[in-house]
Amino acid sequence: MKVLSLKEPWASLIAAGVKSIETRSWQTSYRGELAIHASLAKINTADPQMERLLSLLPERALHQGMVVCRCVLKDCVPMDAAFLQWIDTQPVEKLCGEYAPGRFAWILEQVEPLDTPQPAKGHLGLWEWQP
Repeated sequence: MKVLSLKEPWASLIAAGVKSIETRSWQTSYRGELAIHASLAKINTADPQMERLLSLLPERALHQGMVVCRCVLKDCVPMDAAFLQWIDTQPVEKLCGEYAPGRFAWILEQVEPLDTPQPAKGHLGLWEWQP
């Protein structure tokens, strides 16, 4: 199964159903089933934006070093003027990503949190994982 590693709290925001668009500087031609992994990267909880993001999580629980959910990567679209105008009407989604010209929006659907997050070592880019 293909996996994408993200820093927390962004991985948990996807698992919780708060975030449905992952923003990246690179595009992918891959479409299909995708697991979301929360990397071990440290976060600055003193950052006001981080506090706002953490407040969106139902239990404020983070799962660093774990695969937290499965989803479907439906599309990967460039952030053009029309897309950026639309995202301005989605305040929660906009708070959860980096939206700028030249970046890409990975559209995620059918998010299913794992009953028990599974430990895994993350990698850059898309990588393979055997549940």
